[in-house]
Amino acid sequence: MGYEVKLEAFTGPLDLLLHLIHRLEIDIYDIPMAELTKQYIEHIHTMQELELNEASEYLVMAATLLAIKSRMLLPIHEGELEDIDFVEEGPDPREELVNRLIEYKKYKEAAGKLQELEEERAQVYTKAPTDLSDLVPAEQPVVFETEVNVYDMLSAFQKLMRRKQLKKPLATRVARQEISIKDQMFAVVDQLKRSGGRMTFTDLFPYEDKQTLIVTFLSLLELMKRQVVFVDQQHNFEELTVLLQKEEIGDGLEELDEQN
Repeated sequence: MGYEVKLEAFTGPLDLLLHLIHRLEIDIYDIPMAELTKQYIEHIHTMQELELNEASEYLVMAATLLAIKSRMLLPIHEGELEDIDFVEEGPDPREELVNRLIEYKKYKEAAGKLQELEEERAQVYTKAPTDLSDLVPAEQPVVFETEVNVYDMLSAFQKLMRRKQLKKPLATRVARQEISIKDQMFAVVDQLKRSGGRMTFTDLFPYEDKQTLIVTFLSLLELMKRQVVFVDQQHNFEELTVLLQKEEIGDGLEELDEQN
């Protein structure tokens, strides 16, 4: 299954690091490398579990984090005690990473500001007012805005997989059944319709086999991209809620069949 997920808002390992720093409420100037490295590698493992085509730069950043963590954990031997003042005054192994993150954050915030200005400017027209009341549909679709991103989804999927692993029986025999992302998209929408258009993230995954769990997760990401569903989280670390935004999935599903 070579399905590739591309979300324009998340462009690489620095974006993932900023997300983790924000979620863990870490001081960017005093990063606890052990915890940050652990969380980062867990996300990489989840990407590999989902068979996403993650860029090699994510793995390069993982190696960088491990190198910094190792340098900070290196003990000072007795023979080096005479140089202890030099060691203490040396550069912080995290300094280069912190500088990169701060610089990236500045550019990201600037890009966000430019996008806001573009959206504001798009609302300005020089054409004289025209009566369009007959052309406007009676009901306008509601467009939700959310701070839930693909990394939050990966975190939720990590927790789900751990719970499934804990409940897994000692010996099972599962007959493999192929299921397409397209079919599962329709199944997820049907589940939401039967539940009044709202379900928790966990309730959307009643399955026990790994293949179906992964396909369902990828289907949910595709539905989010098509704005068929909206994922909300009231507070940090709380359960995600999936809301049905529109009942029609739309066209262009043939490419999903080719990717499966």
